Amino acid sequence: MIDREAVRSNAKYLQEVRPIDPEEIAEYIEGHPHPAVVAQTLREEAVDLGLIEREDGTFVPLDAETVSHREWSPTALPTAYSRVVEELLVDRFGPDWHRGGSGETLRSTIRELKADYLAGNDIEYDATTAVGYAIYHLPAYYAAVGYVLATLTERALLPASLRVLDVGAGVGGPGLGLHDLIFGDEPDERDPTAGLVEYHAVEPSPAADVLEGLLDETTRNFRSTIHRSTIEDFDYSAVDGPFDLIVFGNVCNELDDPVAVVDTAAAQLADNGTILLLEPADRNTAIDLRRIERAVVDDELTVYAPTLRLWEGAEPDDRGWSFDVRPELAVPPFQERLAEGATAAGEADPAAVRNVDVQFAYSLLRADGERRYPFRASRERHARMAAMDDHVTERVDLLAVKLSHDLSDGDNALFLIGDGSQTTDHYAVLTKESALNRALATADYGAVLSFENALVLWNDDEEAYNLVVDGETVVDPLSG
Repeated sequence: MIDREAVRSNAKYLQEVRPIDPEEIAEYIEGHPHPAVVAQTLREEAVDLGLIEREDGTFVPLDAETVSHREWSPTALPTAYSRVVEELLVDRFGPDWHRGGSGETLRSTIRELKADYLAGNDIEYDATTAVGYAIYHLPAYYAAVGYVLATLTERALLPASLRVLDVGAGVGGPGLGLHDLIFGDEPDERDPTAGLVEYHAVEPSPAADVLEGLLDETTRNFRSTIHRSTIEDFDYSAVDGPFDLIVFGNVCNELDDPVAVVDTAAAQLADNGTILLLEPADRNTAIDLRRIERAVVDDELTVYAPTLRLWEGAEPDDRGWSFDVRPELAVPPFQERLAEGATAAGEADPAAVRNVDVQFAYSLLRADGERRYPFRASRERHARMAAMDDHVTERVDLLAVKLSHDLSDGDNALFLIGDGSQTTDHYAVLTKESALNRALATADYGAVLSFENALVLWNDDEEAYNLVVDGETVVDPLSG
């Protein structure tokens, strides 16, 4: 056994003087352990010591305090990750994995995954299911997590030295997206000194085998451990905490009691830490995400984005079906090959195995009360959505968060909005666009908007309020 404290003490001294060389430290420690053992000890202690490993094998202090903000707009799943998936498929099924019986099995598995998911059925993951999941879901989840976490880096709220717990890590979409947001998404352009991540993935299914291969493509300062356990049985005491980021990526819908699981995880959160809940955009899972969000939010865990509470002390009670939409990705080679196999086999819908839409529901929760945008509604200036029934056929001023992209079928543009007090859905309907109200259409998802002179109507068919934005209405972006 190496004297871990001696390694730490020597590292703390040397980091103030020169790069830390494991060979040098080995000379100072009783028994002169092998430098490789010293190096591994330094890697295990890196986050606590604030040390990153350089290409030459020496260790130096991490300069950055927070993750630098970078524009996140992936056009495709990076080639390195696509190659890992294809190599796995070749290893398991042979070079013609997309044809014959194996291709048919994979396509059938993907169809069953989609059907079970939409029906809310429990999904049993075997090795084939895990690979099918990677083929169909990996690209979109990789892209989605970066868009969400960039809302933290834009305000320097993601520490560069980062302890992460990825609950239900699956085949790695969220983990890889986090990695590339920090270090860069092109292997030859990555900056391995941009951060230091201690990444703990909790995944009990065979998806962990796929994840393991993909994590081999990450940088040396992204230190990963896979825990092959359910989150309910996970031993928090066995890992160093607290966690700066806890991710629930497309897993809450598979948990028996997601509220209890999130509550338990929240107790392991750093004082300035973040919980990310991420789910697909479909109605059931997106609405259920809001239910979980509302159940776990309290004085110690508050909403950072997107569903800001603009009225102090108010909580929403609408259905909460809100999701973001981003540009679709290029079809990855493994999806294209599987579709080609379907065409060759004469199957009816070859395109069904392609999935490059980036649509997702999310909630960012913070332990420190930070909010993406600081704005609050005023009783003197703004109508409250909880009291909108008092204003039907009247024109009002209000503050609201834009909670959808255009939901119309080509007629008047239609956007879900909320102020955190609503008990039913509210939609802003753009009937006459002008320079004074164009912000409604152009503002980003999650932006806070100020409305002046919007006409309030009740829509019996939709059982929702319509806020008519016409030539008499002014919409100003306070953010986004």
